[in-house]
Amino acid sequence: MPSTNRRAFLGASTVVGLGSLVALGNRHTANAESGPTTNEHGTDSLENWLATANDPRTPQMRDFRFDDPPTVYLDVSNSKSFSPPAIKVAPGTTVTWEWTGRDDEHNVVATDGTFDSGGPDGGTGTTFEYTFESEGVYRYVSEPQADAGMKGVVVVESAPSSGYPAVDEWLVDTNGYDGSVTDRTGENLVEITTGAEGNGGSFAFDPHAVKVSTETTVRWSWTGEGGAHDVAFEDADIDGATINAEPGVHFEYTFNETGVFRYACGPHREVGHRGAIIVE
Repeated sequence: MPSTNRRAFLGASTVVGLGSLVALGNRHTANAESGPTTNEHGTDSLENWLATANDPRTPQMRDFRFDDPPTVYLDVSNSKSFSPPAIKVAPGTTVTWEWTGRDDEHNVVATDGTFDSGGPDGGTGTTFEYTFESEGVYRYVSEPQADAGMKGVVVVESAPSSGYPAVDEWLVDTNGYDGSVTDRTGENLVEITTGAEGNGGSFAFDPHAVKVSTETTVRWSWTGEGGAHDVAFEDADIDGATINAEPGVHFEYTFNETGVFRYACGPHREVGHRGAIIVE
């Protein structure tokens, strides 16, 4: 972890705990997909908060719960932004903020007082870090540039656990995955919708995690929404479906061996159009 000019602030956390990205009481906002709620920011939802946050890329929640502890960069290319501005981590994760600009002075201050890097400071390589022990939604700003949109959020939430770690890591940032697996064992034919609503458009498989028995045929049916989709397997020697935009059934496969089979829509893999078949 970077340590140059580091200022550590290890005060006690006071946010309301969350079992998922759902606000408890009236204190914290649920997530970027939720509507306005009343909290310490009035009726400003987290979606609105991020809509006014500067970011060199499109603001979106970056999920680091199965990755290395993240670093958030300040003022990349003089953008008056935190990059990325919205991250999700597991409890116990240490987040590091690193200054990149030489001219403007910045700080990192939680709007509810949970953490504070101190007065505005500058200098490439300066860092501040904080360990998030409690689940919750932590909004923060750089005080000198807050009105100009230099704001961010850290969502702290336990990683989903289905009992299949490979599935959880594969689906953790897709379509609100919470560790639930649809049990379709004992059925001869199971259908999965391709191009279902999710991930900010028609970019989801439904169900996106399903458990079947051996000798089950799985059929993928296109909705015709969301553009062209395919079915491409990640770590199995299965020839999936080619790209197709028309509605209808365009691929099926009979699973004769047990295992976890991860797959995705190639064109929309990065936005979360991913799925998994568990064969037992």
